[in-house]
Amino acid sequence: MCSYFENTIPYLEFEIEIESNDLTFRSVYSKRQQVVLNLIKYLHEEKGLGYRKIRDKLNSWGIKTERGNTWFNTSVYSVLKRHRQREERINLLRKKKIIPQISKFSLN
Repeated sequence: MCSYFENTIPYLEFEIEIESNDLTFRSVYSKRQQVVLNLIKYLHEEKGLGYRKIRDKLNSWGIKTERGNTWFNTSVYSVLKRHRQREERINLLRKKKIIPQISKFSLN
């Protein structure tokens, strides 16, 4: 009598675990947001202006926030803070290499 498993071909079995930090949507700044960010960075880093003076300049030039409001010193600070956090998140998490984990192989 012939067994059912006599004619089966052996196969290799293993498990692989793969992780990724790059599964979320990559939002990009609009052209307007990028221009305002570059202006704020220039005034802060190159000209050495504080948040209040940058606020005063933006408001005197008629530049509104993204939602159409006037600038506060905390708004200027938030733009720089959020940009810094975004860059850190991209550089530290998204670009981090994760090595796949492979289980032991078994022949079945």
